Amino acid sequence: MISDVDASLSALLRAEVLQGTETEVVFDAPTTDWASRRSGSPTVDVFLYDIREDPARRDIAMQPQRDMTGRITGRRPGIRHFRLSYLLTAWTRRPEDEHRLLGQLLEALLQFDRVPTDYLRGRFIEDTIVLNMAQPPAPDRSLADIWNALGGDMKPSLDLVAIAPVRPGRVFEVGPPVLEQQVRVLRRPGDRPELPSGVDGDGTGPVDGGAEAAGRETASGETAGGRPGRSPSAGSRRPGPARRATGPGKTPGTGEAGP
Repeated sequence: MISDVDASLSALLRAEVLQGTETEVVFDAPTTDWASRRSGSPTVDVFLYDIREDPARRDIAMQPQRDMTGRITGRRPGIRHFRLSYLLTAWTRRPEDEHRLLGQLLEALLQFDRVPTDYLRGRFIEDTIVLNMAQPPAPDRSLADIWNALGGDMKPSLDLVAIAPVRPGRVFEVGPPVLEQQVRVLRRPGDRPELPSGVDGDGTGPVDGGAEAAGRETASGETAGGRPGRSPSAGSRRPGPARRATGPGKTPGTGEAGP
């Protein structure tokens, strides 16, 4: 991963800044011993001095992995981004030439907020490398501390941060797809099963005085619900008005002689 970032930055510098020149691009630590062994040709040193994760860009969601048919076969942890901090220095025979070369680097890199697609290498050919140029260093690490650790003389430099995505290689396989499902209803101990209407508690027969008793009239002329009923004869005739007697000795309503 780091070598692919180095190759991408080297391609960018050679094409956009150093094209047509004999300036070399190296990734060595600029120590005193290295400076004493360096040849006299102009050199741009891109020294990687710090690697840290950028937690603000972490993707915590699991990413699905699919086969050729589109079916999910596994899940992979989300993408994580890392900040690779580089110290850019120019090495020539004269300080004036070094300043001019640093100015060219600054003007060229400020044009890009990410490495152009044409210069991406390795695993990043279809990905993105974000660039931050001349940002303040981390609070816990100053440039003076870096130069002291290197044991060399402090020189003018540019701080370049490349933010590169890293995809964890671990994949969690998933089970086969669900093609059918079964539903089971469990009854707790002590629960009584629900019985159909009209069946007694032991499930052996109809409830006493069940549906057949509903609406049946009793011998006294009342229905099972206690409402008064009527006899079949009462329902077939409607009583008419009483007739008055027309003569003495007649029974009222009959027209016959009384006793």
